Amino acid sequence: MDVSDTLKRVLQEWLIPEFEKLHHELAEQRGRLDGISKRLDDINLHLADQSRRIDETNKRIDKVHDDLLGRIDETNKRIDKVHDDLLGRMDALREELLDRIDAAHDRIDTANQRLDQANALIGRLYEVIVRRDEHVGLERWVRELDSRLGSLERRLAA
Repeated sequence: MDVSDTLKRVLQEWLIPEFEKLHHELAEQRGRLDGISKRLDDINLHLADQSRRIDETNKRIDKVHDDLLGRIDETNKRIDKVHDDLLGRMDALREELLDRIDAAHDRIDTANQRLDQANALIGRLYEVIVRRDEHVGLERWVRELDSRLGSLERRLAA
């Protein structure tokens, strides 16, 4: 038994300190692992909180997005209404301007007719005035002939 006791003592002297050393290192690693696990739990809690906050932010963004879409739709409706109103006004204005242009053309046509009539009257008046001048000239000529004829008759009678 001596060998067995020796072997036991050698194993105890050599293996037990190694086992104790391994046991001590294992305890240190467990402590580190517990610390890492706690830090990971804290990080997970922090990530869960951040995820919740991101979800809340996304909900707010979606709400703002929906509000903006509603406002854009309302604005587009108002723009369409103003657009239709302006088109109606422009059509009415175009019709009014066309009516005014037609009325102006009618007045111009009437004025042109009056000018044509006035020109005809002026032409007729010119003809009458020219004939009067000719009439005065003819009268003078007839008096001159009458005077000559009277002179000839006096000469003949003398």
